[in-house]
Amino acid sequence: MNYFDSMRRDFLRFGSLGIAGAAFPAIALGASKPRNAPTQPGVLDVRQFGATGDGKTLDTDAVNKAIEAAAAAGGGVVLFPTGTYLCFSIRLKSNVHLHLEQGSTILAAESPKPGETTGYNGGTYDAAEPNTPWEDYQDYGHNHWHNSLIWGEGIHDISITGPGLIYGKGLSFGAGPGRPPVAGQEGSGPGSARSGNGQPQQGAAAPPANRPAFNPARMARGDYPMYQAEQPGVGNKSIALKNCYNVVFRDFSILKGGHFGFLLTGVDNVTIDNIKIDTDRDGIDIDCCQNVRVSNCTVNSPWDDGICPKSSFALGYARPTRNVTIANNFVTGWYQLGSVLDGSWKKFPADRRAFGTGRIKCGTESNGGFINMTITGNVFEGCLGYALESVDGALLEDVTISNTTMRDLGCGPLFLRLGSRLRGPKDTTKVGTLRRVLISNLECYNAPMRQGSIMSGIPDYPIEDLKLDNVYIQTLGGGTADMAQVVPPEDETVYPEPGRFGPMPASGFFLRHIRNLEMSHVEVANAIADARPAFSLYGVERADFFAITAPRNAGGAFALHNVKDLRVGWSRAAADTTIETVDNKVL
Repeated sequence: MNYFDSMRRDFLRFGSLGIAGAAFPAIALGASKPRNAPTQPGVLDVRQFGATGDGKTLDTDAVNKAIEAAAAAGGGVVLFPTGTYLCFSIRLKSNVHLHLEQGSTILAAESPKPGETTGYNGGTYDAAEPNTPWEDYQDYGHNHWHNSLIWGEGIHDISITGPGLIYGKGLSFGAGPGRPPVAGQEGSGPGSARSGNGQPQQGAAAPPANRPAFNPARMARGDYPMYQAEQPGVGNKSIALKNCYNVVFRDFSILKGGHFGFLLTGVDNVTIDNIKIDTDRDGIDIDCCQNVRVSNCTVNSPWDDGICPKSSFALGYARPTRNVTIANNFVTGWYQLGSVLDGSWKKFPADRRAFGTGRIKCGTESNGGFINMTITGNVFEGCLGYALESVDGALLEDVTISNTTMRDLGCGPLFLRLGSRLRGPKDTTKVGTLRRVLISNLECYNAPMRQGSIMSGIPDYPIEDLKLDNVYIQTLGGGTADMAQVVPPEDETVYPEPGRFGPMPASGFFLRHIRNLEMSHVEVANAIADARPAFSLYGVERADFFAITAPRNAGGAFALHNVKDLRVGWSRAAADTTIETVDNKVL
């Protein structure tokens, strides 16, 4: 099947999104203004620089000429009228605003396939930057920005707005799962039971009994070519910025965004608002960034994280992500690629499952830190829950999570992990800190049976000063007495993912290595009877539970192991209790 047949098929699915010109250029051009139509002062129409917008002629040079002209004039607006602009790498410049009109699409041209040196019509994406000494401290995609559809480095005062679409059809969706399958490695990728070298991962969880076994041949990603991310000329991301400031993204949509819809590294003063993303890897990654607002976005990312603050070593030094607001977003991993943007909202059939990741996560890359963050008003559906992770030495502190609703999650609603993976320079990377986290007004319906919320430090490095208030979690229930006896592995050095720790001995909360824990007005309810306690505590010091509601089954609501300074009061889950120190007791 050739490239244009595939484009026509896409038109049938996504024509209403402004991709019509990709298959039927006359539609787009018929609605466009004449090429020589006048524009407002300071507004440069890409067609005036030779762009056709017909979806089959490469418009890369014309678009870059328009951007360069605007920059040379001291700044301006580069306008994309209705049409489909087939492009390789677009290079942003300071003081330039890209505006995507209704019905306009920037379409990522086809990358070189394995064994080829050029992509569509002899073109390629810009070369990735040379590898650095810190390349091994984060994945390939985090280390390179230039090999993207739209990129900028060391620039300022830039924006992309408008109701148009960025369609990353010709992009790789990342090293690992973006690589053509290799015999014996078909199961590699995020969430699979194999590592990037095809070997089983330590502690990887088997799929739940009611879910079909993982089969990458049925990943439902569509019939897109499998590009190899590291291959020269291949595009890897939709939008990538490094060391920039004063940035605004607003109102457009991204379909199939490559490894990242957004990869922003060392970018400050950022607004991302009212963006819709329907993609097969990460949606929005903000790495080593400061003063960031992400709001009113819809992200469907079945194979990776939806909104993901990071703090990697990609800049060559540890820089915290700080002063961040993530508000009023919808994240999911439940829907087939493209079906959110085309309005059909099609869930995956039982035999074509995805990882169902979605979610909002701080990590996994966590060298610098996550400081002074507010996460509020978000809605989760058919994905994983919140994750706060410090495993590479990060200082994670002063984070609030509030006003959240969740349904049909693939794991517990909360995953807080202080670990010691320590992927960074050996002489300076030490175990980090996770402290002063406040979680309030959270409601979760249909949390899975196998795993509740996990909040765990490691021996000698506890999570500190953790408070939960006004939390309601309804689980599917059904846990057994044998599960209640499980002691999850510490696994201090492994990749932090809830599934790696196996089944949990608690239906609601597994709490380990925590100092100064307070829970008030928290309820755990099970849809069917569950033989496990709602709360399982290991190595917890100074814990207060107030107004707790949970089933009081034969095993009790609280299982206590090496717990010091515990108070339970005014609770339906257990009688009022004060304990100085206890080991192996059930309340």
